[in-house]
Amino acid sequence: MKPTQETRVIEARFVAGAVDAASLPAPTLAEVAFAGRSNVGKSSLLNAMMQRHALARTSGTPGCTRQLNVFEVRCSDGLALRLVDLPGYGWAKRSKAERDQWQGMVEGYLRTRVSLRAVVVLVDVRRGPEDQERQLVDFLGQSRSVSPVHVILAATKLDKVGAAGRKPALAAVKKAVHGPVVGFSAVTGEGREELWGGIREAVL
Repeated sequence: MKPTQETRVIEARFVAGAVDAASLPAPTLAEVAFAGRSNVGKSSLLNAMMQRHALARTSGTPGCTRQLNVFEVRCSDGLALRLVDLPGYGWAKRSKAERDQWQGMVEGYLRTRVSLRAVVVLVDVRRGPEDQERQLVDFLGQSRSVSPVHVILAATKLDKVGAAGRKPALAAVKKAVHGPVVGFSAVTGEGREELWGGIREAVL
């Protein structure tokens, strides 16, 4: 996942807010899903990746995303794909019935979507991966009924850690997941090109 020249997004648009499989657009483009606990910074990361200020809606209220939000992106070099913002998990302030409904919808998408090429799993660099992140990575490795997907770990909110603490914090996340991790800051843009590099490897 080595960074290359800057990825310039020339078109980014919201195309669907899906509450079930029937609401999703036809699987005509490669898709990359973004998953993480509530308030981990998914919407901010997506906006930074798409070079848009508020296309993916951000909120200080955990559990704000209540559907699969699908964005279509086209880059200056011709790369075209969809980015899919999944509902956050964790301590979303919703009823158990609603959380169960989300879980079924998300698991069905992750298990069966033929156009899904990669899942970016977000963790807060200050907390590292917890049980739910590990369970999600295990689920992605075992439960796909179609072609396997790439799993990319992104450690968000890197700007919240002092310069001296960043390397140890990322090292701790890497040790916990036994694999590569992209450190990311939606504020400074650090990690954006490295993450785009991982996405390109998955979809091309």
